[in-house]
Amino acid sequence: MNKTISKLIAVVIACFIGFSGMSQDFNDLAPTPPMGWNSWNKFGCDVSEKLIMEMADAMVENGLLDAGYEYIVIDDCWQVGRDSLGNIVPDPERFPSGMKALGDYIHRKGLKFGIYSCAGSMTCQSRPGSRGYQFQDARTYASWGVDYLKYDWCYDEGQKAQAAYQTMSDALKASGRPIVFSICEWGESKPWEWGEGVGHLWRTTADIRDCYQCTFDWGGVGVLDIIDKQAELYQYAGPGHWNDPDMLEIGNGGMTRDEYITHFSMWAMMAAPLMAGNDLREMDQLTREILTNQDVIAVNQDKKGEQARKFMDMGEHEIWAKPLADGQVAVCFLNRTDQPWKLDYDWHKQTMYFVQDVSLRKYTYQVYDLWQHKVIGKTNERLEHQIPAHGVLMVTLSKVK
Repeated sequence: MNKTISKLIAVVIACFIGFSGMSQDFNDLAPTPPMGWNSWNKFGCDVSEKLIMEMADAMVENGLLDAGYEYIVIDDCWQVGRDSLGNIVPDPERFPSGMKALGDYIHRKGLKFGIYSCAGSMTCQSRPGSRGYQFQDARTYASWGVDYLKYDWCYDEGQKAQAAYQTMSDALKASGRPIVFSICEWGESKPWEWGEGVGHLWRTTADIRDCYQCTFDWGGVGVLDIIDKQAELYQYAGPGHWNDPDMLEIGNGGMTRDEYITHFSMWAMMAAPLMAGNDLREMDQLTREILTNQDVIAVNQDKKGEQARKFMDMGEHEIWAKPLADGQVAVCFLNRTDQPWKLDYDWHKQTMYFVQDVSLRKYTYQVYDLWQHKVIGKTNERLEHQIPAHGVLMVTLSKVK
């Protein structure tokens, strides 16, 4: 009897250690904001095995993998039903080789495989959701080699968001495979207040639209509106847990060059996930230059993991600052207006009170323009620059030795 009890205790301890290890691994899966590509913004429901393979090929060939992008995420409409055992069934016409084979293809490219589901009984496009099948689906995703799950919030049927997402979080942790968990309930239940440890990123707003500033009755919002909604959430972002202002629209044609640069710059400043949403096979030179700007990406991927704060608000002109791990600071001057901003800035005039390692009065810093890729001055002299309408000036400050 004592021997049997000892064995049971040993099993319980082993299970606890295993679960604790998985929990620790889970919390370490997104030390910097995830970078990748998602099918929804450009293709909606028109997804297929062929398309996803071509996007994986293009991510490698166009330099996005080298720039840090790694996830290929299939959004809604890949699933059509469940079999007699309740297993989720991919569309056999659009994904004839099956999801395991597709995941293997993506992995052979040096990329990671992402997929979509929903906490409700159906997805937003009325495909089968995961409610009641969370643990079964998580095991299925693990068997396919899934590395990332975007989990939506349609047809929730009165569920409590925190509890629903915790259930899928537990299922992923028990699946035996480390899977990044993207909470997508549009910020309705303030997931930034409870999301850490449940998921790795959580949407903060309604769906993005390919416009600088616009609103829709059904909830879509533009870039500037999203920035405003995200501005005060900086305290909730950090390594392993990120505010998510939604995917990128760069390259989809709805904004100007300067607006797309603002879009990418501010997502980098806000430590947001960088999930491209364009057709990677047909990128023009401008789109490629924006999405692969290593200076801007470095700010986004900084290991300190702080979200930028707006430390000066002059109405239609704003100044944001993001402390970096190496004692530098990124600063972004945002021009919200339809007219150029003739900037004439005295670095000694304002104090970035939350940037502990930088003293503009005590030391001189070099000012490096992240879009021109060159030094444009020092902080012991005034900064004069013309910022275009709807544009930004994004710089880093590094101490002059």
